[in-house]
Amino acid sequence: MTDENKQTNFIREIIDNDLESGKHAKIITRFPPEPNGYLHIGHAKSICLNFGIAKDYDGICNLRFDDTNPIKEEDEYVNSIIEDVKWLGFDWEDRLYYASDYFDQLYEWAIQLIKNGNAFVCDLTADEINEYRGTPTKPGNESPNRNRTVEENLELFDKMKNGEFPNGAKVLRAKIDMASPNMNMRDPVVYRILHATHHRTGSKWCIYPMYDWAHGLEDSLENITHSLCTLEFEDHRPLYDWFIDQLDGVYHPRQIEFARLNLNYTVMSKRKLLELVEGGLVNGWDDPRMPTISGLRRRGYTPASIREFADRVGVAKREATSDIALLEHCLREDLNKRAHRRMAVLEPLKVIITNYPKDQTEEFEAVNNPENENDGKRMIPFSREIYIEKSDFMEDPPKKFFRLGIGREVRLKHAYYITCNEAIKNENGEIVELHCSYDPATKGGWSDDGRKVKGTLHWVSVEHAVQAEVRLYDNLFSKENPYEVEDGKDWKDNLNSESLIVNKNCYIEPSLANSNSEDNFQFLRLGYFTTDKDSTKDKPVFNRAVSLRDRKK
Repeated sequence: MTDENKQTNFIREIIDNDLESGKHAKIITRFPPEPNGYLHIGHAKSICLNFGIAKDYDGICNLRFDDTNPIKEEDEYVNSIIEDVKWLGFDWEDRLYYASDYFDQLYEWAIQLIKNGNAFVCDLTADEINEYRGTPTKPGNESPNRNRTVEENLELFDKMKNGEFPNGAKVLRAKIDMASPNMNMRDPVVYRILHATHHRTGSKWCIYPMYDWAHGLEDSLENITHSLCTLEFEDHRPLYDWFIDQLDGVYHPRQIEFARLNLNYTVMSKRKLLELVEGGLVNGWDDPRMPTISGLRRRGYTPASIREFADRVGVAKREATSDIALLEHCLREDLNKRAHRRMAVLEPLKVIITNYPKDQTEEFEAVNNPENENDGKRMIPFSREIYIEKSDFMEDPPKKFFRLGIGREVRLKHAYYITCNEAIKNENGEIVELHCSYDPATKGGWSDDGRKVKGTLHWVSVEHAVQAEVRLYDNLFSKENPYEVEDGKDWKDNLNSESLIVNKNCYIEPSLANSNSEDNFQFLRLGYFTTDKDSTKDKPVFNRAVSLRDRKK
């Protein structure tokens, strides 16, 4: 890896030292999601970190599903995670693994733990185990089953495996230290009974390993050199190390913790996101308001923008909350380079150019992307009647309003100068139509006589316009910290009632009607938009990904 591409942080410093000392010759990382929901932007940071480090150090990164809880896991989640990681631009090649691949080995190691006198079968209920565990300032009490013989534990564990006990009747616990200041070391559960069908192993197993038992041993089986976890696993590291140390000849990876990604105006808990989905408060996991990768993708975010955001947030040891404005800035930067420019009118006001020939149609040439000449040009139809934005006209405009008003002249982008002569109103006094005149000498939107206009408007030809639905998205929550609630209220009470505004009476230039799902565009003066998966040729649908400028500025 070249120095100019290397982003220094404390994890990379550890890896540099390990390589320099000869501890490792090849770096192996992994991304280990649990398939119990869709991935969100926080997971994207972890994906970029694990796969990015492997790439930069000419190593490898595995994709591994920690599918140890059949009650919450589904193939839908597995498939969505695979798609998300691929979409972000990362490749695990043939190294797609599952915790369930290792269930037989994990079971054999549990037997070894029992034989070594380091595990026992416990009859306490989950509530009793919590009660016996004590508090952070008070030692726990040992289970009355802690001193069972090895033979009795082996027999009971075999009966657990064979399905002879109901859920919750018994667990296998590690025998460590009930007085440890680290609560995770107070005889943690290793296996629990779950009579449930697993998405891969079916009904083969009715006992399933706990995450703390499985995770480190999976890392060991895959020869992971650096197991990168978020900070909530820091207190679990002694247990991670202890389990591996109890087993003979097992390779010992190193767990390193980093701060997870927090983002304002949203929640980053899969459990809470699932609550929003199941409660019908959003339109599924890929709702463009959701912080899920599939939601961001549908909204119009690009893989490059999310990777750039992850790089800019960086890797730290201390928790912090990132500003969603930075994420939006990364998207603007990327789309400014790649998005084709198009014209669309969201709040249409008809303009009749009274001195333009009634049956005439012209086409004007327009650059697709001024940032990239290789994107070519397109032709835009123009006719006597056009739509402009309602907000681009004021009957009695203030001094610094540089758009259209009675007697005012403006430029139509790519077309002509026009002057407004009359505003037509309906019986309620609402302006429904403007009558304007054009200057034929300003074809292409420029004047040879040196006169200048301060306003340039976007427009679409009424005759050629295609009606479209446009969905305007805003922050999912109205508060920067959604968990900040008044007494008697819930975090869901902070949902933003204006996070989605649907406008079905928009008009777009005809070239947009043939766009495909996830095509990105800059609608001139309006923002960056993407074609939604609901879009059809007869009914185009576009989502606003982000405004042209930071709303705070």
